[in-house]
Amino acid sequence: MVQHTHQQCTASEGLCERSDYLVEASDLTKIYEVGEITFQALAGVSLQIERGDFIAVMGHSGSGKSTLLHLLGGLDQPTRGAIDIAGHALHAMDESALARFRREHIGVIFQFFNLIDNLTAQANVELPALLAPRADRPAIRKRASQLLARLGLEKQASKYPWELSGGEQQRVAIARALINGPTLLLADEPTGNLDSLSSQDVLNILAEFNNQGQTTVMVTHDAVAAARAQQILFLHDGRIVDAMPGGESGRVAQRVTQLG
Repeated sequence: MVQHTHQQCTASEGLCERSDYLVEASDLTKIYEVGEITFQALAGVSLQIERGDFIAVMGHSGSGKSTLLHLLGGLDQPTRGAIDIAGHALHAMDESALARFRREHIGVIFQFFNLIDNLTAQANVELPALLAPRADRPAIRKRASQLLARLGLEKQASKYPWELSGGEQQRVAIARALINGPTLLLADEPTGNLDSLSSQDVLNILAEFNNQGQTTVMVTHDAVAAARAQQILFLHDGRIVDAMPGGESGRVAQRVTQLG
């Protein structure tokens, strides 16, 4: 976690000067207003992420973990602050540009899978790629088949989500998140709805792809999951209050307890 001075960016194009970091966020603040109630979900978060990093973000409910993930994924805009990913200034983009950026650069894995029930596993994986202009259907079909086979789901490709176990559904969701070759993979509690064996399978998959260069940011409550990351950031009341290397889940759990 590094504080930095934000670069000069071109708002009309959402571009900024080339950086050695894949992700640079500066003073990210997010304030939600519901009627007369104001809630500050993030309070000036600054961080830098290098290509190939595997970062876990921990914190109690309401600490700002999911809000940070949404901002990194271009799913929401900060109230204040700047965020640059692969030379793209997300904070300067309109909705159309953000949608294009998400399609081309971001893969998201959700806790509850978010698969479409009336599509097969193969079709679920193909879907994000088919949304691109001039989609190459044969190439997409081949890429989806390769991902499913790599994740041990070749025989489940023609099955529907309700015919799959929770672990199998999450592996389909991982393949879907990877179909477009994302610049940044975001995982929102990817093991939160799985048993311990399926959780280990998912974590092994994330680690394998990270070892091959996939930059990954994972939000989790689970010390065992967080320990698989290279670095762990701890959020409290919308601020990064601590950081530590991954490795040993017992040390991670102890740090969570110490931070309250």
